[in-house]
Amino acid sequence: MSDKFFFKGRQDARQSHIKYGYETKGKHKLGSKKYPLELVVTSEKRKTEVEALAAEADLYVVVQLDTSEDAVESITGLTTLLDKKSTIKTDSTPSRNEPCSCGSGKKYKKCCG
Repeated sequence: MSDKFFFKGRQDARQSHIKYGYETKGKHKLGSKKYPLELVVTSEKRKTEVEALAAEADLYVVVQLDTSEDAVESITGLTTLLDKKSTIKTDSTPSRNEPCSCGSGKKYKKCCG
Protein backbone atom coordinates (compact mmCIF):
# COMPACT_ATOMS: atom_id res chain seq x y z
CA MET A 1 0.00 0.00 0.00
CA SER A 2 1.00 3.61 -0.40
CA ASP A 3 2.53 5.71 2.37
CA LYS A 4 -0.10 8.38 2.04
CA PHE A 5 -2.79 6.20 3.68
CA PHE A 6 -0.67 5.45 6.74
CA PHE A 7 1.13 8.77 7.31
CA LYS A 8 2.60 8.95 10.83
CA GLY A 9 4.45 12.27 10.67
CA ARG A 10 7.42 13.48 8.72
CA GLN A 11 9.18 10.70 6.81
CA ASP A 12 12.68 12.22 6.55
CA ALA A 13 14.66 15.04 8.10
CA ARG A 14 14.40 18.53 6.72
CA GLN A 15 16.98 18.86 4.00
CA SER A 16 17.55 22.57 4.64
CA HIS A 17 18.73 21.95 8.21
CA ILE A 18 21.41 19.36 7.47
CA LYS A 19 25.01 20.59 7.60
CA TYR A 20 27.19 19.38 4.77
CA GLY A 21 30.54 20.66 6.04
CA TYR A 22 31.18 23.49 3.58
CA GLU A 23 31.14 27.23 4.12
CA THR A 24 27.54 28.41 3.73
CA LYS A 25 28.25 32.13 4.16
CA GLY A 26 30.06 32.43 0.84
CA LYS A 27 33.68 33.07 0.11
CA HIS A 28 36.07 34.89 2.39
CA LYS A 29 36.66 38.51 1.51
CA LEU A 30 40.33 38.98 0.76
CA GLY A 31 41.83 42.19 2.05
CA SER A 32 39.79 42.21 5.27
CA LYS A 33 41.21 42.16 8.80
CA LYS A 34 40.52 38.45 9.16
CA TYR A 35 41.87 37.48 5.72
CA PRO A 36 44.59 39.99 4.70
CA LEU A 37 46.28 39.84 1.32
CA GLU A 38 49.75 38.28 1.37
CA LEU A 39 52.07 40.04 -1.06
CA VAL A 40 55.76 39.67 -1.92
CA VAL A 41 57.92 42.56 -3.15
CA THR A 42 61.61 42.86 -4.00
CA SER A 43 62.61 46.27 -2.62
CA GLU A 44 61.91 48.49 0.37
CA LYS A 45 60.77 51.35 -1.89
CA ARG A 46 58.25 49.10 -3.62
CA LYS A 47 57.02 47.89 -0.22
CA THR A 48 56.11 51.42 0.83
CA GLU A 49 54.37 52.02 -2.52
CA VAL A 50 52.28 48.86 -2.18
CA GLU A 51 51.35 49.67 1.43
CA ALA A 52 50.28 53.16 0.35
CA LEU A 53 48.08 51.72 -2.43
CA ALA A 54 46.47 49.28 0.00
CA ALA A 55 45.86 51.99 2.61
CA GLU A 56 44.23 54.21 -0.01
CA ALA A 57 41.86 51.37 -0.98
CA ASP A 58 41.15 50.44 2.69
CA LEU A 59 42.64 46.95 2.31
CA TYR A 60 44.64 44.97 4.85
CA VAL A 61 47.88 43.51 3.48
CA VAL A 62 50.88 41.59 4.75
CA VAL A 63 53.87 42.61 2.62
CA GLN A 64 56.96 40.39 2.72
CA LEU A 65 60.29 41.69 1.48
CA ASP A 66 62.31 39.16 -0.58
CA THR A 67 65.74 40.48 -1.61
CA SER A 68 67.22 37.28 -3.03
CA GLU A 69 68.52 37.29 -6.61
CA ASP A 70 65.81 35.04 -8.05
CA ALA A 71 62.95 36.80 -6.22
CA VAL A 72 59.74 37.49 -8.12
CA GLU A 73 57.27 40.18 -7.14
CA SER A 74 53.78 38.85 -6.43
CA ILE A 75 51.05 41.49 -6.07
CA THR A 76 48.38 40.02 -8.36
CA GLY A 77 45.78 39.89 -5.57
CA LEU A 78 46.13 43.61 -4.95
CA THR A 79 45.96 44.56 -8.62
CA THR A 80 42.88 42.39 -9.06
CA LEU A 81 41.06 44.13 -6.21
CA LEU A 82 42.12 47.60 -7.36
CA ASP A 83 41.04 47.01 -10.98
CA LYS A 84 37.64 45.63 -9.99
CA LYS A 85 34.87 47.39 -11.84
CA SER A 86 32.08 49.00 -9.86
CA THR A 87 28.41 48.49 -10.56
CA ILE A 88 27.00 50.75 -13.26
CA LYS A 89 23.71 52.31 -12.25
CA THR A 90 21.43 53.65 -14.95
CA ASP A 91 18.27 55.65 -14.55
CA SER A 92 15.20 53.70 -15.53
CA THR A 93 12.76 55.19 -18.00
CA PRO A 94 9.93 57.01 -16.28
CA SER A 95 6.48 55.49 -16.26
CA ARG A 96 3.86 56.83 -18.65
CA ASN A 97 2.37 59.51 -16.42
CA GLU A 98 5.57 60.84 -14.83
CA PRO A 99 7.27 63.99 -16.13
CA CYS A 100 9.65 63.35 -19.02
CA SER A 101 13.35 63.07 -18.24
CA CYS A 102 14.33 65.41 -21.10
CA GLY A 103 13.08 68.42 -19.11
CA SER A 104 10.23 69.53 -21.37
CA GLY A 105 7.67 69.46 -18.56
CA LYS A 106 5.30 67.20 -20.50
CA LYS A 107 4.29 63.71 -19.46
CA TYR A 108 6.52 60.96 -20.77
CA LYS A 109 3.73 59.43 -22.88
CA LYS A 110 3.22 62.73 -24.77
CA CYS A 111 6.88 63.66 -25.18
CA CYS A 112 9.46 60.89 -25.66
CA GLY A 113 7.36 57.77 -25.11
